[in-house]
Amino acid sequence: MRIDGSRLIIISAPSGAGKTSLAKRLIDSHDDIQIAVSHTTRPARPGEIDGLDYYFVNSGQFNQLIEEDGFLEFAEVFDHFYGTSKTAVYELLDQGKHVLLEIDWQGAQKIRQLMPDSISIFILPPSKETLYRRLTTRGQDSEEIIKRRMRDALNQISHYREYDYVIVNDDFSQAYAELESIVYNRVLANDLSKRNLEKFVCDLMKNK
Repeated sequence: MRIDGSRLIIISAPSGAGKTSLAKRLIDSHDDIQIAVSHTTRPARPGEIDGLDYYFVNSGQFNQLIEEDGFLEFAEVFDHFYGTSKTAVYELLDQGKHVLLEIDWQGAQKIRQLMPDSISIFILPPSKETLYRRLTTRGQDSEEIIKRRMRDALNQISHYREYDYVIVNDDFSQAYAELESIVYNRVLANDLSKRNLEKFVCDLMKNK
């Protein structure tokens, strides 16, 4: 399977929704899609590799890239900055690759304005309880940070309507099949009706 014409594929999701795992599976399964590695000012987590997971830079380096107009988009998330390199994206597109961006709703808004032909996909968790469990089982964050991530997750979820497609990541295999179907066929095989999706999100955000 191949996509006709190089384009950007935007994937957004709250922390714990499974965005990174789905994106990795897509990249590993298709050689015509490549991820654009973002720059960030946050420290690397255990197991993360500079240049592979992120380009880890300090605040001065990040600000210099901003001054040089080096980012398609950038945003502050949890007291750290993240940015998508113009050079990295355009080089991959020039090579005929389809470029996958893992960015939040703020970045997605900017990218859609710059490149309206992009495909935007939002990943939802199946429930608030599942989201909380996924965040806590990481074992990387304090309870205070987890609570903050939960608040941010619900804020991110409120922007789901801005995206072309929405996937509920309950079963990973099913969610991946839907992601692949969207990317290659522009079809969401197990699409929820608008009414059911709005009810689902409303229930997800109750008592936030």
